[in-house]
Amino acid sequence: MKIFHLSMECYPVAKVGGLADVVGALPKYQNKMGLDASVIMPWYNKPFFYNHDFEVVFDGFIHQSSHMYQVQVFREKHKSLGFDLFLVKIPGLLDRENVYGYWDESEQFIAFQHGVLHWLSAMRIRPDVLHCHDYHTGLVPFMINNCYEFSFLKGVKTIGTIHNGEYQGSMDWKMSSFLPHFDGWKSGLLDWNGRINPMATMIKTCNAFNAVSGGYLEELFYSFQGLEPLMNQERQKAFGIINGIDTEVWDPERDDMLKFNYNKDYAEEGKWENKRVICAEYGLNPHLPLFGFIGRFAGEKGADLLPDIIEKSIQETNGSLNIIVLGSGNQHIENRLKELQHRFSINFALDLGYKEYLSHQIYASADFLLMPSRVEPCGLNQMYSMRYGTIPMVRYTGGLRDTVQDISTGGSGLNFTNAGAEDAVHAIKRALHIYSQKDLMKGLIYNNMSFDFSWEKSAQNYTQLYHY
Repeated sequence: MKIFHLSMECYPVAKVGGLADVVGALPKYQNKMGLDASVIMPWYNKPFFYNHDFEVVFDGFIHQSSHMYQVQVFREKHKSLGFDLFLVKIPGLLDRENVYGYWDESEQFIAFQHGVLHWLSAMRIRPDVLHCHDYHTGLVPFMINNCYEFSFLKGVKTIGTIHNGEYQGSMDWKMSSFLPHFDGWKSGLLDWNGRINPMATMIKTCNAFNAVSGGYLEELFYSFQGLEPLMNQERQKAFGIINGIDTEVWDPERDDMLKFNYNKDYAEEGKWENKRVICAEYGLNPHLPLFGFIGRFAGEKGADLLPDIIEKSIQETNGSLNIIVLGSGNQHIENRLKELQHRFSINFALDLGYKEYLSHQIYASADFLLMPSRVEPCGLNQMYSMRYGTIPMVRYTGGLRDTVQDISTGGSGLNFTNAGAEDAVHAIKRALHIYSQKDLMKGLIYNNMSFDFSWEKSAQNYTQLYHY
């Protein structure tokens, strides 16, 4: 079975969030199962391209409205990621530094999808499955069945994955002039509330689709930024498949980003050594429990709650804990965290930006990981933390409720219900009580490191979806 994953991100080529981790791992595990899975993504002006050997496998042209663009497709020669990687370069649109954030994003995403389908059609490459990740590739199922240019691909099975339903790519109908010519009477498949909505189009036109956890799938039926009626209408082809993690990349015993490696039998010693180093680097006391937060400073991650959580927890516990935050995003949140770093420098460390190596070190060093998310379709951070023996503290939502069970119900994590600072601080106080019980902590660490979050099971579930 030949599968092409279409995505804006793929670790380690270009990463903004969890989408990159999924697309960088799932095809590798599918290939281990005997499938033929590849990734197609845009070309970015990033080190990965210059540090690996690529060859041009296609060079052609597409028309976007009144413009004509060159389309080049590069293939990485050595399958260094465990799968074939194809990069689509369109000078003027897909040749930039960043993945997102440009004023002409809609045109970029349309051009990517157009360019991919033009290449496959021109070269007579007909896969068994086109796996479309998020709204950025959501027009593909519509295009292959309704655009004359892609008649060769008509009937190819399309699978859509909703990684984050908060973003749907809604655009004005004037953007329809950038689409390849299609049957006008099919325009209703593109429309949602008088605008082109790629997420809605994907749901309407793909053969089947999934959310990245069962919990998140259920939430989408009643909370989906206006698409709730469509979700219920298409319920029969909706599935929930929890993401896995790449246990080859995320392995504390072999992770070369750690100062000290360890396994579950030596986790106490290994975590202590890593904690001692990171605390020395940031001026924290290693004998205090260490709480970490890793992620974007966005409302959906509950990052706006962080300043109050940090201030209250330090004050209400008389400074009996340390907190380290790695992330960036909302400027107001960044500024408030900087103020707190100045006020509580002996208990709070802040590192702005995103550093892959530092995220690994925090997972290995922290005793607890805080995730106060308002929305969490799947969440990978809690799985990484458990893999490294760090106890997750999560709001009970989406994929977090599928993967983290509270210690009071026999699990190895801490849950709280409301997306608010008070609930999170209460959970932190529970964590401090747990931390004071050495044998309990040791058992929780061992149990968390014993969970199997590898991609094998999820990859099997996707294979079943492909046969839907």
